[in-house]
Amino acid sequence: MKVLGISTSPRDNSNSDMLLRQALSGASSAGAEAEYLRLCKFNIAPCSACGACYATGECPVEDDFQAVLPKMLAADRIVFATPIFFMSVCAQAKILIDRCQCLWASKYILKRPVVGPRETNRLAMVIAVGGKKSGKGFDCIRLMMKYYLDTVDMGYFANLFVSNADEAGKIAENTNAMQEAIRLGKELVLASESTSGKTIDVELVG
Repeated sequence: MKVLGISTSPRDNSNSDMLLRQALSGASSAGAEAEYLRLCKFNIAPCSACGACYATGECPVEDDFQAVLPKMLAADRIVFATPIFFMSVCAQAKILIDRCQCLWASKYILKRPVVGPRETNRLAMVIAVGGKKSGKGFDCIRLMMKYYLDTVDMGYFANLFVSNADEAGKIAENTNAMQEAIRLGKELVLASESTSGKTIDVELVG
């Protein structure tokens, strides 16, 4: 089983990145082949809304998106990690999500399958970390990721959301959050199907 971890934070030693690495460790312990991808190392332009993908199902903009897309489609599991910026995902994450418009067009306009048949359901978990004490910033994340994961043909398996963790590396002091990341990463691999449409939701305070 292939697990792709997508770290979208632009900051070194970021809290969401640390939790992602823990989740991938849990996935590896369950026997999966885990790959870590740091998105800020890739040059991906925003969607230009040119509409070309409505006719072809492919994005005509040539950049590093063409390197990331096959990894997303080949993965059996995805762990998507983002910090909360202005009550939403960071810019790097949003650019990647927006560029998946070509998949949406292929799936819903051209009626083409996004991925081929698989032996098991494709599942994903989302990690998000915010500086606010309130967990309201996670509401937008839930909705956005629901539609992104639907577009890439992934069942929405679990969330790990941590609030009140702003300083870089602070999450390392939160033993509970670090352990939960490992646990959910392992459960993500061992799950044979989504939880009957109900996403596992874990919210913690940093």
